[in-house]
Order: sequence, then structure tokens, then C-alpha cells
Amino acid sequence: MYINFWYPMATSEELTDKPIKVRCMGLDFVMFRAVDGTANCLSNTCTHRGGSLGGGKIKGDNIECPYHGWQFDGKGQCHRIPSLGAKAKIPARARVDAYPVEEKWGLIFAFLGDLPEAQRPPLLDITEYGQEGWHSTMQQISLQGYYQRSVENGLDPAHNEFVHDTHGFQGENEAYQVNNMRIEERDEWGRGFWHTFKSPKLPEGEMRKLRDYEGDLDAGTGHHGPNQLWTYIHVNPENWFHQYAYERPLDEKSVHIYLVTMRNCMLDPDKDAFMIERNYYVADQDIGIIENLHPVVTPATTTKEFMTPSD
Repeated sequence: MYINFWYPMATSEELTDKPIKVRCMGLDFVMFRAVDGTANCLSNTCTHRGGSLGGGKIKGDNIECPYHGWQFDGKGQCHRIPSLGAKAKIPARARVDAYPVEEKWGLIFAFLGDLPEAQRPPLLDITEYGQEGWHSTMQQISLQGYYQRSVENGLDPAHNEFVHDTHGFQGENEAYQVNNMRIEERDEWGRGFWHTFKSPKLPEGEMRKLRDYEGDLDAGTGHHGPNQLWTYIHVNPENWFHQYAYERPLDEKSVHIYLVTMRNCMLDPDKDAFMIERNYYVADQDIGIIENLHPVVTPATTTKEFMTPSD
């Protein structure tokens, strides 16, 4: 797992006036807000006797350990040790690890590595967010599997024909093949591709109104760093769905995903529930595959699995 990157830790709505404990890459962290609303991320383990800070209270700009009342600010520095008395000088080494935080698009990210600010990579930008003519939904997906397997699934154009009845023909199209993949270079942190494939009519109801014919469909996908994905689906020249997935590996066997879907059609907020339900329907099909892959962890070299150009 790659630690020098941004990982989604919580939604803005989840982080209120109480701390929350978050697991990422096999480690435990605590998130809490200061008086001014600034989100903070610390190691969850108190430097004193190992108390879980996530079970404590917020006191002003500090979080208080539930075990002995030690208080730490958003930079991890201790400001109070009750057993030493109110006027005690706090030792400089009485601190816990603190991590840079960014809050955007209703998500809170933490940078868990040690790179200085100037060298940290940017987040995968949602350029449509807040723009006129676009509407967004947010949802969360959990699965039992290695995060890299999930990322690979998101980048894989060939599985759509067989896994998703809304995208392909479930293997019944004898003429199926992955067509020319048009590479899109973005920046040093990622790249992607576009391709055109034959797609069935969209399901009955709201989606059928957008595309009621069988034929070519343009879609693109790519990665940004080790855990962030973009997927653009243009169901026709006018109606587009742009999705952004931010993944947090809890450990080698589980991952939590935050999915932001931007759309320039069906803009009425009343359509949000339908959009979220449709995304879960597609995600459940992928989860059924990912949770049964073997080995669970992606092999370190491509020689362990037979690859084709679309991989």
C-alpha cells in the first residue's frame, strides 16, 4: 500500500461535534473538528498509555483521551496532563502523530505520508462540482477485498460485457471485442483511456428516456494515484455521467469507497435516490466478482496472471 497519498477518511456530514475513529491501511486514526470547524486527523493511540482517542471528548480545539484526560490539539501537541496539575509544564515529546487534512466536495481527506507540502500530490479534481448544469450525489460502498483489485476492476473495460447487464450483453454478443483504446495522458499522477463499445438499451424508466437504442457508447476511465478513479459515461452526445471514486483500504482484506456521481441530466434532486440505487445495483455486481478473486492481493508481477492489451 502506498502511504504518501491522500485517503478519504469521512464525509463532512459524518464529522460533527464528536470524534470518530477511522481505520486505514491497518492503522487507526481519529478525526475531530476544532471550534472553528477545521477538521483534524491524529493517530488514534494516546502516547501516554495507549488509550483510544476516538472514544474521548472534544474540549475546545483539543481532543481529550478517555483514559487519563490528556488533551491534544489538531497538530498532535499535548496541552493538558491532569495528573501533573493545572500549571504543569507539558513535555514537548508528549504528542501524537498528526496528518494534513483537506475537505472538499463533502469529503475529508488525510495525507498519511511524510512528504512536505510542496511535494504532496493533488487530489483528483471534480471539475464539474458546483458548476451550472451539473448535479451530484454521494454514496459509500464497502467490500471485502484488496483495494488494488477494486481499482483494477474500475479500470477494466472488458468485464462490462459479462458482469453488467446494463453495460453489455452478458457474453451473448459473439462479435464482442475491446475496441481501440484512446489513451488520455493527464499528469504525473495518472492517466486513462476512452473507448467506444456496443451497448444495449438502457433499463426501463428514467434511463430509457436518455437512451432507448442499442449501439455505440463512449466511455472513459482512469486513475489518479493508487486509490482514486474517474469514470465518464456518455450515454449519448448530450447526456453524461461523470463518476469519481475515492478508495480507503482498511487493510488487505477490506476497502471503503466514496463515490461522487456528477450528472448533466435528470437534474431534479428528486432523481437522486434513483441515481444512488442504480449505482448500488452496478456496484453489487462488481462486488460479487471482487470478493471471490484469488489470490486476494494482486500479485506483485504480471507474470502471475495472464494479461491482454486491455488489462
